[in-house]
Order: sequence, then structure tokens, then C-alpha cells
Amino acid sequence: MRKSNMMSVVVSLCSLLFCFATSAAVVDDMQHAAVVSEAIETNTVKPTQFPEVALQAAPADDENQAALQPGDILYLSFPGEAEFNRDFEIDAEGNISLPELGPFRVANDRLSVAGEKIRKLLQLRFKNVERLSVELRQRNLLIQVLGYVKTPGAVSISASSNVQSAIQQAGGLLPGAQLDKLQIQRPNGERITFNYKHYLDSGDPASLPVLRSLDTVFVPASPLTGNVQIEFDAATLSASGDAADDAAAFRIFGEVQSPGRFALKPGLTVIDAIMRAGGVTRYAAVEQIRIISNGEPINVNLKRYLETGDDNLMPKLSAGATVFVPIQQDEIKTGSNVVYVMGEVFKPGAFDSSSDVSLLDILANAGGPTRFAETRQIRILRSTGTVLPFDLQAYTEGKAEDGLPKIMPGDAIFVPEKTDVNEASWLKVPTSRSVRIMGQVNNPGRFEWNDEMNLLDLLSHAEGPTSRADIAAISILSSEQTGAKPVVFNLERFIKYGGDISHIPAVHSGYTVVVPELPQDPTDNKAQWVRQSKESSIYIMGAVGAPGRYTFNSELAFLDILTAANGPTADADLHHVKIVRRNLPYASSSEFNLALYLRTGDETILPKVEAGDTIYVPSKNGSWLDRPVADVVKVIGAVHKPGRYSFNEEMTVLDLIAEAGGTTSGAYLERIIIVNSKQQQQAVSFNMMAYLKAPAKHTLPVIRPGDTLFIADKTDSDWVRFMTSVTDIFKVVSTLAILGGL
Repeated sequence: MRKSNMMSVVVSLCSLLFCFATSAAVVDDMQHAAVVSEAIETNTVKPTQFPEVALQAAPADDENQAALQPGDILYLSFPGEAEFNRDFEIDAEGNISLPELGPFRVANDRLSVAGEKIRKLLQLRFKNVERLSVELRQRNLLIQVLGYVKTPGAVSISASSNVQSAIQQAGGLLPGAQLDKLQIQRPNGERITFNYKHYLDSGDPASLPVLRSLDTVFVPASPLTGNVQIEFDAATLSASGDAADDAAAFRIFGEVQSPGRFALKPGLTVIDAIMRAGGVTRYAAVEQIRIISNGEPINVNLKRYLETGDDNLMPKLSAGATVFVPIQQDEIKTGSNVVYVMGEVFKPGAFDSSSDVSLLDILANAGGPTRFAETRQIRILRSTGTVLPFDLQAYTEGKAEDGLPKIMPGDAIFVPEKTDVNEASWLKVPTSRSVRIMGQVNNPGRFEWNDEMNLLDLLSHAEGPTSRADIAAISILSSEQTGAKPVVFNLERFIKYGGDISHIPAVHSGYTVVVPELPQDPTDNKAQWVRQSKESSIYIMGAVGAPGRYTFNSELAFLDILTAANGPTADADLHHVKIVRRNLPYASSSEFNLALYLRTGDETILPKVEAGDTIYVPSKNGSWLDRPVADVVKVIGAVHKPGRYSFNEEMTVLDLIAEAGGTTSGAYLERIIIVNSKQQQQAVSFNMMAYLKAPAKHTLPVIRPGDTLFIADKTDSDWVRFMTSVTDIFKVVSTLAILGGL
């Protein structure tokens, strides 16, 4: 019993000691984990603070694996954790930021060392970190690109890229960047200056320094851009000079196209310098080029070098040289044997002449007329003060009757400039050799004239008539001071029927040609009537759609003008259309039946109309006073609509009564009276009731225009009057009998 109790006590004591030791270890682990977690959350993880996560960094030149650097991209594969399984970039501080851990440094570590460090740190937050794998996805360089680039700032490029890739990532260079003095600044303070322009010229990658991560590429601005930021054209800047360093440049000015300061290349000659400046101007004195090189002036005759090809005449330029191309100064040539050529020739000036030199010889020495020369109007100014015109073009065509004029010493030959119809140069052409064209042409104006031209040439030069042109009445006004009467030419008839060209009116210098405008529809603009000649117009009035004053010519007919007036209206009286002839020494008026033409189609019924005539279409509902008595029949008496009615030989008395609305209920049809207008003493009676009962036994009376038809009322007959009297008598007798009985 005692031994068993003792064993129990020993076992109990051992259990207590084990539990105490275990609890203390757990407490230490928990405190340690809390400190690690706090360090990670506050970004204060250091290798010396936690030995279990601190590993020896590998040197950058490890043969098996290069050290990590800012810009490298690591890929973490951690199955089951969604926030992992992606790329993580090492920032400029050399840190990588992971979920639940924050940033911590991995730069200068080998990939295996960095992977172990990541596992140790993640083991404090996650279980089963053995599944974690770390791999290097891409090696990059973090580069700062500053200065004269479009988008300065940090860029990330491949580890195999060079300076050009970094500049391209920054948007490229700005105009005005100095390419020969780019800089690379290292984090340790080292600065490297290199010639980027040499790389662009040669393509030699060895001329570019190798980039390292965290390097800064600085692109300076050229001193030529000044100290003010402006927008400029790089081509213009280059044309005015491309040198920034006075010690390694040359200057060129004077009569060159682009004076300025340019970079000096080895072996550069005067010709190279002039070509770099765009060449000399037309006023350059190439025989007197001056160079100041190494403090000594040198004269260069470029013309002699071009003639001889002697390279000894072309000195080499040195750094800081100055090249000056002076302006050419010629002395004025005068003398008794000099002829002057001016105007539109290639080489105007003064030329020596003799008695056997012709005008063509002098023009040839002057280089000949230019493309802008007016060779028809060459003028020779004699030393005596007279002016002699000469048509060189006519001479070349064999049309000059007098041949070449003789040129005397002291004469001046003036070749004028050709006038341009597109510019306001008409003042250069005097009135004595110009023609004016106005009105409805596409290009009216004042044009230079030659008698070889005609009216058709002038219209063509004015780009032809417009669509509103009245080419049947072109007016040509001469330049005579008094008694000038315009000539009217019908171009429309000439084009339609043809004719002799000689019949076209002649046009000479100083003439004026007017192409009139066709009149517009009077219903649209009655103000156009004043521009319309009454001798070529026709008038149409009355019941038509558009009465007015219309242009008319011999090619048109009555139906044409009626159609132009939009035709007759609905209430037009087509039976009595009137035409008044006005262009006659006596009055003339006629009337015709348009309705008969429309019914029969007989063209002979239509009248012939001429310009100046007046056409009147009356209305059916017009005043009865407008109708002559001889053309109507009067219907009076017991009808519903008594009045005056139009009548022709094809109608009968029944048609006339029907037109008057028929007879009334009290009409006395047994005696209808017809009075003849030509014979007032003759009257005919007609029993209409008998005719209606037996039409075959009776005939209808003849009725003519001007007659009068009277239908009496029954109350007017003698029998009715008698029966009325008898009725009245019976009424009186009956009344007296009644009174007697009372």
C-alpha cells in the first residue's frame, strides 16, 4: 500500500512538472509570434531581430543565380490562397509587399534565399507553407528618365534594354533636346556623359553605357532654345544653326539661304559650309567669299574653283571659323553702244550692241521672255522719245507685215507682264487695247483684245453665257464718241440655223458687249418688267392663270404665250378671245373662237400673233355690257332667269329657253314671240304647246344673234281678262242677292 501510494505521488509530481514546462513553452511561443507579427505589421522586420528568418545574402556575382534587384518581378504560387498566385514587383527600395506581411527587403538576395525568407515569414501567419513556390518571372530595370522628354518619370524596361528603350518609354525626345550630352546618374553619385547623337548616326550599341537598376537618364536642353519655353519647328531651328558649343562650331552669314552657327565636322570645306547653310542667294558675290580662321582672314574665289577644280583653292575650316558671303555689286553699264532690256526676260540688263545686232539677238542674250511675258505687246523705247509696239507672237506665226524692227544703240526694249484675269490687273491694260463684256456671262470683265479675235472668242474667254442669258439680243456698242448705236446680234438663231462667220458683228478695242438677261416670270418679280423691251414683249390679260407682260419672238405662237400665262381659268369665255395688234400704223382688233379649235383641232383657226400684241381672254361671268348686242339674244317674260345670252347658229329656241332656266308656271306657251333685231317690224309667234304635242307637224322658228325672245304671262291674254270680268260680275250679283235677302 505504501509503495503504491508513493508511486502515485511521483507520477502526479511528474505530470505537474510536465504541464508547467509545456505551458511555459506555449507562452514563450505566443509572445514570440506576437512580436514577429507586430514587427511585420510595422514594417520593421530586420534580419538581426529574428534569426530564424535572417539568411545570408548572396553576392550579386553568384555563378548559379544572380541577385535580385529593383524592378524584378516574382511570381508566388500558394494553392488555396486567392491573394497570392500573381506577380509581385520589387520596388525602388528593394522591397516586395505581400498580403498579411507588408513590405520587406529582398533586393541583393538570390532567388532561393528570398524564397526561404518568404516561407519563414508566411509560416507565422499560414500553415502548410511547404506548398509555396517562388519563381523569377522577369528581370527588369527601374530607370528614371528626366529632362527634355515628353513624359518624364520612372519607367520599367527589360534588363536587356538600352538607353533608347528607356527614352522611348518616356514618350521620346522633345524638339530642342541636346543629343550629344546625355547623362546617366548612379545612386552612388557617379555621373556618365555620353553622345547619344553618335549612336543615332552609327547604330553602334557599344557607344551607349550599360544601364543599371535605379539609374537616372537625364536629357538636357540645347542652348539654342533659349531660356523661354516656346513652341517651335525643329526644322526651322536646325536651318538657323545646330551648334551649341562655340569652340566646336563655325559661323556663316551674308548671302546664304540659312545663316547661323553650325557644328564643325572634321575635314569640312567652304563648299560644305555653304551647302549646310542652304546655298548662296542669287545676289551672292561668290568670287569674294571671306573666311576668318585662327584669327587670319582668307579670300576664297568659289567661281574659280568651280572652273578649275583646284582643291588648293578650298581651305579647310577650323573650330570657331567665320564665313562671310558678300552681296554682289555691279557697276552701272552705260554708253553709246548699249541697249537696255527690261521686263519679263530671264536676264534683264544692259547689253552691248552694234548696227548688225537684231532684236532677236538681244532677247536671246537676255535669256528670252519668261512664261509671264506678254510677247504681243513688246514696246521699243527709242532714244528719240518715240515708242514702237511690236507683236513678237505674230512675227513667229508669220503674220508680221513689217518684219523685225531695227534696234539702235541707246534704245530700251520693254517686255510687259502678261495680265491675269484672276487678279485685279486690268489696270495694266489700257482702254485702247481692251474690250468690256457685261451682263449674263460667267466671267464678266475687261479683257485684253486683239483684232484677230471675234465675238465668239470674247464670249469663250468670258467662260460663256449663263443659263439666264438672252443670247438672241446681244448688244455691241462701239467706242465712237457721238452717234453710237448698238448692234444687236441674234446668236441663238446663228447657233440654231448656222450662218457665215463673216456675218458676226466685228468687235474692236474699246468696244462694249452686253449680254442681256432673260426676263423672269412676272408673277414672281414684276420689277423685271422695266428691264424688258416692249418691242419684244407681248401682253396677255383677262381670265388666264398669270396675266402679265412676256418676252416674245418670232419662233413662238399663240399657244406658247397662252401656256406661259398658265392657260385660261375655269370661267374663261373661250368663244370670244380678242387680239389687239399694236405695232401697226392703224388700229386692228380681231376675235376668234378658241373653244372651236379645242373641239376640232383645226390649226387654221389659231391667229398669228407678233411681239407687241395684246391678248384678252374674257370671263363668262363678266358684265353684260362687255358683250355686243349683235352677239347675244335677249330673253324676257315668264322665264326663271331673263337676261342676255350668247347664241350661235347651232342652237334652237328650246336651247335658249333652257339656258334661261325654263318657263314659269304662268307662262303663256301658246304664243311665244320672237322679234328680229335687223327687221324691227317683223315678229314671229310660236305655239310651243302645239310643238310639244306634235313635233313632227310643226317646225321650230329660226332665231339669230341679236333677236329678242318674249314669253307672255297668261294674265295678259284676252280670254283670261274676260273670264276675270265675268267672275267679278258674279261676285257682285251674289253679294247684292245676299244683301237683299237680309
